[in-house]
Amino acid sequence: MLQPVVLISALEHYEYCARQCALIHGDGVWMDNAHTVRGTHAHRRVDSGEHRHERGVLTLRSIPLWSEALGLSGRADVVEVSDGAVYPVEHKSGVRHGRAADLQVCAQAMCLEEMLQVDVPRGFVWYGGTRRRQAVAFDEALRGDVREMISAIRSQMLSGELPDAPADSRCDECQLKPHCLPHDTASAEQIAERAAKELLL
Repeated sequence: MLQPVVLISALEHYEYCARQCALIHGDGVWMDNAHTVRGTHAHRRVDSGEHRHERGVLTLRSIPLWSEALGLSGRADVVEVSDGAVYPVEHKSGVRHGRAADLQVCAQAMCLEEMLQVDVPRGFVWYGGTRRRQAVAFDEALRGDVREMISAIRSQMLSGELPDAPADSRCDECQLKPHCLPHDTASAEQIAERAAKELLL
């Protein structure tokens, strides 16, 4: 049976919310909100595809990536090449929220390793909110999490099932809230759990 290819961007969506991931990558649903518009605006330079030397480093932008072994495909915002070493750099318009960007940039590195037959032990995430970049070490634990997440996303795609909405604070920031209707579709247990948490605040 032909296995579906997982997009690298799906890792960020799945880490945020499995239902969001299913809606985007299974059902093809997309809506913009302030967060996504800001991200698109901030990505204009990296999406340009323009390559250049910057401070002795070859900076390649908007590079297609794939891995036959992982069944993974996507694009790197930036790949830096310096003295034979290769580093992916993921760009985010805001500030760090959890480990979603770490998973994405690690998946990019795993693709680069297969494509170029080189070791890529680390990469970076650049955060526009702080105008700083953070190094990410691609240890075995993080690589294992990437593999597990790819498998979970693929299983979700094959099942065609839509996971339950979390019906928590994530939903208020999600661009798909009007389509997902998380509070209307939440289970009685989820509603009771959220009400209990709000009482404790």
